[in-house]
Amino acid sequence: MRSGILAKKVGMTRLFMEDGKQIPVTVLQLDGLQVVGQRTPDKDGYTAVTLGAGSPKVKRLSQAMRGHFAAQKVEPKRKLVEFRVTEDNLISVGEEISAEHFLAGQKVDVSGTSIGKGFAGAMKRHNFGGLRATHGVSISHRSHGSTGQCQDPGKVFKGKKMAGHMGAARVTTQNLEVVKTDVDRGLIMIKGAVPGSKGGWVTIKDAVKKPVPENVILPAALRSASAAAAAAAEEAAAAAAAEEAAVAAEAAAAEEASIKAAEADAPAADAAPEGGEDK
Repeated sequence: MRSGILAKKVGMTRLFMEDGKQIPVTVLQLDGLQVVGQRTPDKDGYTAVTLGAGSPKVKRLSQAMRGHFAAQKVEPKRKLVEFRVTEDNLISVGEEISAEHFLAGQKVDVSGTSIGKGFAGAMKRHNFGGLRATHGVSISHRSHGSTGQCQDPGKVFKGKKMAGHMGAARVTTQNLEVVKTDVDRGLIMIKGAVPGSKGGWVTIKDAVKKPVPENVILPAALRSASAAAAAAAEEAAAAAAAEEAAVAAEAAAAEEASIKAAEADAPAADAAPEGGEDK
C-alpha cells in the first residue's frame, strides 16, 4: 500500500480527444506537495507519511507548528494530511511528489468536503417524493410525512431520514478515472466531478475496489528521482553525441588521409611513363 496525494481543486473543464470525443474533467493541482513527517512502528506504533501542501502566512502558524516544520527542516505548509503506508513504501522527509504519481487510465478514489447546502428539506436532502398536490393536502406538499409508529415503540428511531443540515460533510467518490496528467504544471485531470468547491483540498488514493496498475511508481513519483533520471538521460545523450562526433571525426581524418595518399601517388604515376619514353 503506497501513499496518496493531497491536491487543490481548480475547477472543471473538458478535454477534446483525438477521436473527436470530449470528456468533462476536474482539474486538480499539486501545490508544492512535500513529505513533512513520518510515522514509524518503533515510535508511533504504525507506519504512515505526512504530506503538506500550500504556502501559508507564517504569522498565522502556531508556535508548535513552526517548531515542527523547523525540526523537519521543511517549508511551512498550509494543509497537512496523513496516509497509511507499508514499511517498504515510506518516503523520506523533504521529498516532493509530482503529478506522475498516477497514470492515465488508472482508477482512483477522491475524498473531499462537499459543498454545504444549509438546512434542507426531506425532498432535497433524501429525495423524498413529498405529499400529493391535491386531495386534501393543503400546506404539507413538501413535508416528509409521519416519522414513527403508535404508542409501541413510542419513539422515533435513530437515523430516521428527516429534514436537517445538508452538505459540508466528508465524501469519497470511488473508481474515478485519471484522464491526463501534466507533470510540468503539476495538474491531474480526473473524469467527472469530485467532492468539494473550487479552491478546496481533496485527497487522491489508489482505488480500493480496482486493481492497481503494475507499472505504478513505488513508493511514489518523486521530483528528485525525475531530476536524476533527466540528468542521466542528458548525460547519456551527451555521451552518445560525443561518441558520434568522435566517430565522425575519425572517419573524416581517415578520408582526408586517403585523399592525401592518393594525391601523393598521382605525381609518381604520372612521372613513370615520361621516364620510359626518354629511354
